[in-house]
Amino acid sequence: MLRVLMSLTLAGAALGSSLAQATTYDLLVGSYTQGSSEGLYRLSFDSQSGQLASAPVQVIKADNPSWLVLNKAQSQLFVVNENGPGQKDTVGRVSSYRIDPATHEVALINQVQSKGDEPTHASLSADEKWLFVSNYAVHPDPGGSLAVLPVAADGTLGEVAQQFHNAPSKVNPERQASGHVHSTVSNHGFVYSSDLGADKVFVYRAQGKATAPLSPANPAAVALPPGSGPRHLLFDASGEHAWLTLEMPAQVASFKWQAGNLVRTQLHDLATEQKPATGAGGGLHLSPDGKFLYVANRGTVNELVVYAVDHEGGLKQVQRRSVEGDHPREFTLDPSGRFVLIANQKSNEIVVVERDAASGMLQRTVQHYPLDSPSDLKFLQPAH
Repeated sequence: MLRVLMSLTLAGAALGSSLAQATTYDLLVGSYTQGSSEGLYRLSFDSQSGQLASAPVQVIKADNPSWLVLNKAQSQLFVVNENGPGQKDTVGRVSSYRIDPATHEVALINQVQSKGDEPTHASLSADEKWLFVSNYAVHPDPGGSLAVLPVAADGTLGEVAQQFHNAPSKVNPERQASGHVHSTVSNHGFVYSSDLGADKVFVYRAQGKATAPLSPANPAAVALPPGSGPRHLLFDASGEHAWLTLEMPAQVASFKWQAGNLVRTQLHDLATEQKPATGAGGGLHLSPDGKFLYVANRGTVNELVVYAVDHEGGLKQVQRRSVEGDHPREFTLDPSGRFVLIANQKSNEIVVVERDAASGMLQRTVQHYPLDSPSDLKFLQPAH
């Protein structure tokens, strides 16, 4: 009996030691480089403590690498260089990098022009043969566009193969004088491009053709409230439900997917009783289990809003929580789902907040990590 008890005690101690052992992940951070930032950063994150190590593992010099896209194997990284008029490099570009599977060392493959100003977002097609680049373009001439670039098997980017420009709504004369494509994502053989300047999400069929992979769907767009300015669209794992941030009124809309079309089911204000100019809807992400949706509200509000998601994709607000900084450009959940990392662009820091998986609520702040103008955050799985 004593031997059995000793065996159980040793087994329990070993299990406790295993649970206490921290799992370390590499975090890729994009940024704007008008200040002291040098470009891309590879940081080390401890998912047990929620702490980022003080010194970067790697710094990759680049101009305004503001949005990051990983392929499924995490062997390739695609980055938009959000350049435009008035910046050191006035030409919008897209860069491709190789990621070493054993060390996570990031190395440049090639760089091409995006054929538009201020490319702000990119995503890969389902077969990873095409990169969809959203040229936001602050100035109305030439205005924003969706650019489609071929991707070779080794990650090399080709020149723009297709480009789409959209007519603006002009509801807001300052911000909607031209099209401003803000993001583009794929779902069930369709591609959805959110244009802040047009007040529409444009819909394309993915044809799989070698030279012209996209063609306008029927219907060709999802109309939105005038002056709403769609920003980011997110589908759940099934592809049957979606949510869209409307930047200018600071709202999030819920949709059902029906044969390529998006049917709106809900519209929520991100903050109650806020003046129209004080909020700005931003990024949005689901929890790993799909039960909670997190949405950034920027402007002077600077909050994350937490919603519970029902089986029909409906939202019910659970919490509003300060990001403890200025302008949460993007955020992400760590691979364990226990922490949320927030890129506060204008207060020059990444804020790490603890998360309760059962309630979805955001809890204590774990760390304020100084980094100039962070704009995007992408985790890598452990190297092998």
